[in-house]
Amino acid sequence: MEDVILNEAKKDYYCPSHTTEHILNQTMVRMFGCGRASNAHIERKKSKCDYNLPSMPTDEQIAEIEAKVNDVIAQNLPVFSELMTRDDAKAKFNLERLPEDASETLKIVHVGDYDACPCIGAHVENTSEIGQFKILSSNYENGIWRVRWKITNN
Repeated sequence: MEDVILNEAKKDYYCPSHTTEHILNQTMVRMFGCGRASNAHIERKKSKCDYNLPSMPTDEQIAEIEAKVNDVIAQNLPVFSELMTRDDAKAKFNLERLPEDASETLKIVHVGDYDACPCIGAHVENTSEIGQFKILSSNYENGIWRVRWKITNN
């Protein structure tokens, strides 16, 4: 690829939380067969993600989500990116949420072999930099499960 031009990130990302969002999204996809978060607000102190689900996850499922995300974090996975044309990415990823002005070349972020998706945000270099994932609360309304969470440095 020659003279690659990527879109600029829209805001400053807190790398540990943003990388954790990738892990949480993939955990939800694997556990529930849903899509990635339909809405997300990722911050340093606490974050929230919305998932389209047919029902509220049980307490046991919520505990399993938290445990699985922490298990992936503990694997000390490398976080890296690759560049891919939009046409190549279209065959591997859902691009429906890309902004209309997205560049023709996309940055694909990988969290080890656990997750990969197009993303322009900043990330940690290794999941060992993240800390502990903790679900604070959740609620379910109109087919949306909203989960509030944070990262703690244990």
